[in-house]
Amino acid sequence: MSQFPSLEQAIKAATEKLHEGGSDSPSLDSAVLLCHAIDKPRSYLFTWPEKLLTSEQQSRFEELLERRLAGEPVAYIIGEREFWSLPLKVAPSTLIPRPDTERLVEVALDKTANQSGKILDLGTGTGAIALALASELPNRQVVGIDFQPCAQILAQENAAHLDIRNVEFLCGSWFEPIHVGTKFALIVSNPPYIDGEDPHLKQGDVRFEPKTALVAEENGLADIKHISDKAREFLERDGWLAFEHGYDQGQAVREILNGLGYHQVVTEQDYGGNDRVTLGQFKQLV
Repeated sequence: MSQFPSLEQAIKAATEKLHEGGSDSPSLDSAVLLCHAIDKPRSYLFTWPEKLLTSEQQSRFEELLERRLAGEPVAYIIGEREFWSLPLKVAPSTLIPRPDTERLVEVALDKTANQSGKILDLGTGTGAIALALASELPNRQVVGIDFQPCAQILAQENAAHLDIRNVEFLCGSWFEPIHVGTKFALIVSNPPYIDGEDPHLKQGDVRFEPKTALVAEENGLADIKHISDKAREFLERDGWLAFEHGYDQGQAVREILNGLGYHQVVTEQDYGGNDRVTLGQFKQLV
């Protein structure tokens, strides 16, 4: 009789361990890690639950499980996360794309549907937002910028893997790589917006994510203020600027945009009912 468990047994034991270890989604984490260990799709677990693990598969699974028990995000462990139905490579140098950020994509698509100009994604990371927009708007040119060279390379790799060709990724600080006079119909950003003293930085997956992509000065609003001000030089007349931000920053971001002369400033909520996306329209010609 084999000493190695079946897929069903392995999932059950791992789920119990992860639950005791404090995982918010122990069953899902176990399934994703086991699929990665055996190099099979999720459907395989349901089709062959009695299939026994090999010695190599069991060792690999235990190794992955220990990393998760230590708190490392599943996305970093397997090197991938799905966003907007797009499988994206991820790395510790970039934020892990989250479902709430898909709300920014939805809002952006709604506002830019009748436009024809270029789209800019600031702080693109894995390229998640830029690639989602480019995939939905194949006739529009999308530009993504990140100040980390490794993030730029990762975003380019994701674009190539997905065969999305109407997107370009540049390296630099915010608008730095953009030529003077270039205009965009839509500028989106999921910038750093967490206060450096926020206790959540010491909890969960964010402990492993790059602080430069999370933390901003001035109670988390410094980068939002800078982008909002500078974007006026690069937006077309009637162009839109849209941010993802913290659940408690909606009013502050609206005040920033209103103070800089943006119109139709509004905050949209995420799937959990929290303020998450604030946007405004640029009217004045610069």
